[in-house]
This record gives sequence, C-alpha cells and structure tokens, in this order.
Amino acid sequence: MHLRVPFLLLALLEFCICVAAVYVAVYVRFDRTLTDVVHIRSPILSSTLFGLVMPITMMAMGLYQSRFRGGVLGVFLRSVIGFAGGAVILALLYYIVPSLYLGRGVFGLAILIAFFMVGTLRPLFFHYVDRDLMKLRVLVLGSGDKAASIGRRLRRKVDRRGFRIVGYVPLATDVTTAIDSAKLIELGDQRLLDYCIEHDVDEIVVAADERRGGIPLEQLLEVKLHGLDVIDLLSFFEREQGKLPLEILRPDWLIYSDGFERGAMRDVMKRLFDVVASLLILLVTWPFMVACAIAIRLEDGKGAPIFYKQTRVGYLGKPFEVLKFRSMSVNAESAGGAQWATTGDSRVTRTGEVIRKTRIDELPQILNVLRGDMSFVGPRPERPHFVEQLNEEIPYYRERHAVKPGITGWAQVCYPYGASIKDSVQKQEFDLYYIKNHTIFLDMLILCQTAEVVLFGKGAR
Repeated sequence: MHLRVPFLLLALLEFCICVAAVYVAVYVRFDRTLTDVVHIRSPILSSTLFGLVMPITMMAMGLYQSRFRGGVLGVFLRSVIGFAGGAVILALLYYIVPSLYLGRGVFGLAILIAFFMVGTLRPLFFHYVDRDLMKLRVLVLGSGDKAASIGRRLRRKVDRRGFRIVGYVPLATDVTTAIDSAKLIELGDQRLLDYCIEHDVDEIVVAADERRGGIPLEQLLEVKLHGLDVIDLLSFFEREQGKLPLEILRPDWLIYSDGFERGAMRDVMKRLFDVVASLLILLVTWPFMVACAIAIRLEDGKGAPIFYKQTRVGYLGKPFEVLKFRSMSVNAESAGGAQWATTGDSRVTRTGEVIRKTRIDELPQILNVLRGDMSFVGPRPERPHFVEQLNEEIPYYRERHAVKPGITGWAQVCYPYGASIKDSVQKQEFDLYYIKNHTIFLDMLILCQTAEVVLFGKGAR
C-alpha cells in the first residue's frame, strides 16, 4: 500500500501532541507543576496509550485520507466523533487495566487540550500540504490520450495533493495530441536529464500511447541512474488513486509488477486477523443484533424469518450461502428473480431501511467468517447470476475470486454502494488494488475506516 509521507508526518505530530497533552493537563490540574505526575501510576505508558488511541479513532473517521472532501465542517464533526470515540475506548481500557487510569481531572483536561491543539495544527498542515513545496514535481512523457487521462481522473485539488505536473513531453509515436499546448514541453536538443535537473523534477511518469519505439530508453536510464524515479502510468494511478484503471490495465503489467503475494505465514496471519476481528466485533455489536432480530419480528410477525440466506460466489469461484438479517419483504424477488438494489427500493422494509443504512444487516456474516467461507476484509461477494454477467462485461472480474470475499473491503470504504454495471466497474478497480496489495496493515486500515462508512451512512441503499 502507498502511504502519503505528509499524512504519516501528521499522524506522528498528532501522536506527540496527544502525549504532550497529558503532561500539560497534569501541569494545569496540579497547580502548574509536573512533580505531581507521580499521582499517575504509569505516566509514560498512560500518556503513550492516550497518544495512540486518539490518532487511531481519527483515522477511523477518515481524517488521514489525502482525498478527504468533507470541508471544514466535515473535519470538525469527524474530529469531535473521533475524540469522543477515543474517550470511550480509553475509559474501557482504564476499567480493564486500572493502573493506566489518568484520573478524571487529568483525563478530561487532556482530551480538551489535545482537541484544541489538533484543531490548531490541522489548518496549518493543510495550508502547507496544498502548497507546491511539499508536492512531488512530476514530468509526464506523452501527450496523447493516456497522458490526458491524468487530468480526467485527477481533476480536483484534493486528488493532486501529492504531486504537481511540471509539463508533458510529446513523443514521436503520439498519434494525437490531447494536451493543452500551454502544458507541452518541447525539449529539442536538450537532454531529458538536463531538463529535469534544471526544473527540479522528482519523478517521470511514462504515459505513451504506443510503447514500441517511442520511449527514449537511454535517456530514461540516465535519469534513473541519476536518482530520479521513473514509473509507468498504471503505477502512478495505483499510488494516487488507490485503484487500477481497467481501461489501460495490461496483463503483462499485472504479471511483472509487485504484489499478489501469498504464503503459509501470510495465510495464517490473515486467518488469525479474521477470527480476532470477528470475535471483537461480535462482542461489541451483539446488543444491536438482538435489537435487530426483535425489530424484524415485531414488524413482520411471528412466522416471518429473521435471517436471509443467499447464494454468493466465493474463493476460487466456489458458491456458498451468505447469512444476513432480512431487510426486504418476504419473497421480494419471487416475481422477477435477481435484481440490483436501488435507492428507495419498495421491497425494503422499515426496519430494513435502518439496518441497511447502518450496515447492521451484514453482521450475521461474522458467522461466515468464523466458518471460513469469508474473510473479514475482502471484495464483496456477488450472486452467481450477476457474476456471469459481470464476467462478460468487466475485464479481470474473475481475478477477484483469487482471495476470499469479505464483509467489508477497500471498495466499500472508497466507493458508494454498487448497484449497476457502471458501479461494478468502479468497484472492480478498487478490488484489484486490494487483491494486489493486501496486507494485515491494509486490512486494519480498512476495518478502521469502515467505522466512518457506518457512522456517516456512505453509499447505503
């Protein structure tokens, strides 16, 4: 997975702020002296725990996403929820391990101090991160359709937080020029390396429409040996968008690029993560599951089923029965067979509207995870009818079955609910990225960001 260095730095700074906030709270609480830090049994451990939990809950709110588009109000709301969630988690940890307890006064002050210090830091951070000073200076080789796709796919300011396009260098094999002439750079007799040094270029992106005979390999090798990064367009989109664009994806790139790693240890770690995550989520959510079952029974009567079983396509294309809380009326598809869910679907019950919005209807799938049919994180499993259709219309769709399907996934936290072929194409680009780059760290990140999806009802139908 590609991590933004500025946002890693932000997380580190906010960790330090939260740790410092504990000591500032002690200083304020006990008559402006740090000698009374002895009232805390484990000051270093307690302050470190405070510093870790708060950034993690803010990450769960999506506040370390470089493409976050929530605006000032969105950042404020997510920060409030993140700190409130962090306070609840810390209170539970203090109850379990009393030796970590900070004391009510210090704990409350530390939260307030950290919140306002983080609130002061973030506007300054985004002011500087949006300046060219902290961006990679990128030179694009190519001026055709593939080069122009950078502007089409990365239109917004937040999409370009990590880089700045210096210009586009036309290649001899460009059939057409799809770039504004003001952005074109004619090197003439000047060497590519000399231009890069003169204009402080950090990276070259090769976006040639025709690769054979059109790429100046000797000059690119010279640039590479000088220490500049040289990447192709697919790798650039993979890093900047967190997905693999299907219209330019090539089998040879998938074969020779990094990723798709498997192994016994990785499989064991993945299974261990699935079981632990499932049990923890089950421990937290069982009251909501009981309430959901009661609500379904009250709305639809004693004879109506609470759960709904549906055949889905799983690992290596094998079918399995997925378990969900029933959110639609009984026999909702008896007339027309399998159908995409739509906004305001008349088949959805009143209880179903709530549990679909909050994703509670998905919670019984924890049993599928514990049984081994699914992972906690992975591409969402589709129904056989739709899989046959999507295999015909979407490139590389069969490859999504190379890993176990999941309750949540990279596509779920990055893209709204998929209920059409067009949506499935977009989600497939994210799913391919996950299949190529999946690690335990990425799974943990997805699990944290799923909280944001649930709390803010992203894409629910």
